[in-house]
Amino acid sequence: MTVRPILTAPDPRLKAVSTDVEKVDAEIRKLAEDMADSMYAADGIGLAAVQIGVPKRIIVMDLNQEEGDQKSGKKDWRAFINPKITWTSDEMATYEEGCLSVPEIYDDVDRPARIKAEYLDLNGKRIEIEADGMLATCLQHEMDHLEGVLFIDHLSRLKRAMLLKKLTKAKKMAG
Repeated sequence: MTVRPILTAPDPRLKAVSTDVEKVDAEIRKLAEDMADSMYAADGIGLAAVQIGVPKRIIVMDLNQEEGDQKSGKKDWRAFINPKITWTSDEMATYEEGCLSVPEIYDDVDRPARIKAEYLDLNGKRIEIEADGMLATCLQHEMDHLEGVLFIDHLSRLKRAMLLKKLTKAKKMAG
């Protein structure tokens, strides 16, 4: 088990655009395990590799964390390698989002309510899924990270500036 430190805004490495994984091998599986360990240690439900300083197109997610299963210790994470959204609904959904890279800040974000996506699993097998609700929102949130986008980038410029100022102040006080 390797818990890696999670980068927090305004760290410029979070703005990196991630590159495709060329081959799903032991090194990529180890990275995904480290990401899952880091996500659980931080009490998160999703994590992109760029958030631990590795700009590769890998996401790990465990939505059971959100539903209270973390108390039971049950871990049911999955990896999404080179994920791509292939379709989005016109209908939008609003969820209050938070992010391990933007600690203690939550705000409403509008995103497509339903999506279709494809990705590789840890065995390199191509998977296609349809998602709605929390899975659709979380996938879109984590896939934004792969493009160097944070959830606060979806907010107004004024609101984002205020939140980043609050974050920077909290970092200075903690450090």
